[in-house]
Amino acid sequence: MNHKHIAAAAALAMLPALAAANPYQPYAGTTLVVSFPNHPHYDAVDKVLPDFTRETGIEVEVDKLQYTKMRDKQLLEMAKPRGDYDLVAYVVFSKTDFVAKNLIEPLAPYFLNPALADPDYDPDDLIDVYVENAGLVGGKKGYLPGPTAGLYGVPFGAETSVLAYRRDIFDKHGLQVPATYDELLEVACRIPELEPGMGGLASRSQSGHQIIHAWLLHLAPLGGRIFDDHWNPIFNQAPGVQAAETLKRILACGPKGGAGQGFGGMKELFLQGKTAMFLDSTVVSGEVDDPNKSRIVGKVGWALHPTGARRGSQTGGFGIAIPRNSQNKEAAFLLMQWLTGKATDKKIAHAGGSPNRKSTFADPAMQRRFPHFAVFGEALKFADADWRPLLPVWVGELKGMIGPKLSDAIVGDAPIQATLDELAERTRRVMQREGFYTYQ
Repeated sequence: MNHKHIAAAAALAMLPALAAANPYQPYAGTTLVVSFPNHPHYDAVDKVLPDFTRETGIEVEVDKLQYTKMRDKQLLEMAKPRGDYDLVAYVVFSKTDFVAKNLIEPLAPYFLNPALADPDYDPDDLIDVYVENAGLVGGKKGYLPGPTAGLYGVPFGAETSVLAYRRDIFDKHGLQVPATYDELLEVACRIPELEPGMGGLASRSQSGHQIIHAWLLHLAPLGGRIFDDHWNPIFNQAPGVQAAETLKRILACGPKGGAGQGFGGMKELFLQGKTAMFLDSTVVSGEVDDPNKSRIVGKVGWALHPTGARRGSQTGGFGIAIPRNSQNKEAAFLLMQWLTGKATDKKIAHAGGSPNRKSTFADPAMQRRFPHFAVFGEALKFADADWRPLLPVWVGELKGMIGPKLSDAIVGDAPIQATLDELAERTRRVMQREGFYTYQ
């Protein structure tokens, strides 16, 4: 046998070993610590995580916190020289803050590593607007897509807004599902008259982050923004006032006990049958037909976020990233890739979580199992990645300044226009101090 034949035989002998190569094997026995929120999507993740350990030999320890308190602990942990967390889930508005503080890894080196990157991962299948919202930093405005943007996180538990409504109540009274904001407000205030004791539409209204979220939910569809393209505050213009008046009316026609609720309380009012509509995150879909959590099983229909001056729905929820100070970065990337891959995305959806892939929403079998996926897929065509500013200064200072005053105007009796004018002027001063007008 000549040298060429010997080399060929040796190569053939290696093929079974190559085919059986296991990217997880070098990390078997590793324990990864992940920071996840108490949230319905991550409750579904809990059900599939044992599959990862069985398939890979990598253990996963989960540290769960209430999602509005999670960021503070993550900042403390990721500032250490050696961190305890190997993977962090974050509310999307934290992404720029984490990048600005150099706390999370850019993901390009991992996707470039052939020993780690799964060639069948199919990043094009990830929902574009979710990637933009949860993972891209450095493009337009610093937090939107563009040629200068880099990927720092992957959407996981991302959401958009849809309208859920009590189909039985609407059928009983011959009501049309609202397609516009005028129709939404009319129906929301008719329902308490038609169904005494039932609210029209539940809404967040707790002072701080929750009421800002509720106001922003209406601001963008009604034609508004917080800033123009040169960072001038414009939320005190007509759409901002209209959004505040809209939210005030929704709360007035809402369920008893609805004032001052956060997301969880608002969701429970809908699940317990105390309100006929829910306009917020798609994540509620995983619970409406769970008899252990819901009294409205089989009674809910779904529709697009109503149209105002523009068709739009919010994008929010969570992404996941690898901390710079993780002690197990490569194994953490493998877990990230597994959690957000096509097969696991469908597993999590079956367990009640929120899909992050186009193929999950488009799969005929998934649509038969979850008929509302067709509506959700349509809503994603109109999802708005810029309905709120994902800036460190917004998260770290402006929200805290705006929230209490906004609550005084929407829940209380403070004049809306004057309140928004005052907040816009205070916002301008903060933005001036932070250097946003340097080039003007």
